[in-house]
Amino acid sequence: MQEPLPQSTPGSHPARRRSLLLYVPLAIFLAIAGLFLLRLFSGDASLIPSALINRPAPDFKLGAVEGFEGVPGLSRADLAQGHVSVVNFFASWCVPCRQEHPVLMQLAADPALSRAGLRLVGIAYKDKPDNIRQFLAQSGGNPYAAIGDDTKGRVGIDWGLYGVPETYVVRGDGTIAYKFIGPLSDETLRDTLVPEIRKAGLTLPSAAAAPTR
Repeated sequence: MQEPLPQSTPGSHPARRRSLLLYVPLAIFLAIAGLFLLRLFSGDASLIPSALINRPAPDFKLGAVEGFEGVPGLSRADLAQGHVSVVNFFASWCVPCRQEHPVLMQLAADPALSRAGLRLVGIAYKDKPDNIRQFLAQSGGNPYAAIGDDTKGRVGIDWGLYGVPETYVVRGDGTIAYKFIGPLSDETLRDTLVPEIRKAGLTLPSAAAAPTR
């Protein structure tokens, strides 16, 4: 004998539908978060798009790192002086920044890039002056022509920073041409960043490339 289906009480279906609707926003949020994490942790993280590409760099004016003699602060106006700039967000507490630092030293020391007018500048993100100075001294020196002290992290937010390190190529008119997420390596410097610097308007001899160790 077939067992009869359970009887539903009056009003039970609308109540169940209302309960299910409460989970819809959560499901949408989890789906969006999942897509973001998939892009972030699968393949090349530098492929995550930035809304600032081909737009003027956000307006900012940061003071110099306290006690760092001869190294000026940084502002948006400094990025619109007609020369291509590389802007590197870093911090002393960032382990990948320490791994990346020798590559930045190579970039700053490249004679072809220097003669062509490339300017490497840094933005110290949520850090303390003493720690910044100590980090650069212990890591082999200061590769930056200028360092802006973003103590509160406000500039990083305006630039859409995912984390440190991040590196931006800025055209001579102050527009952002390219964004690289994560630490640079010898390979990404040679195969990715230097070609993007060329695309941004820096004229280099065809044989010029970042030095290798």
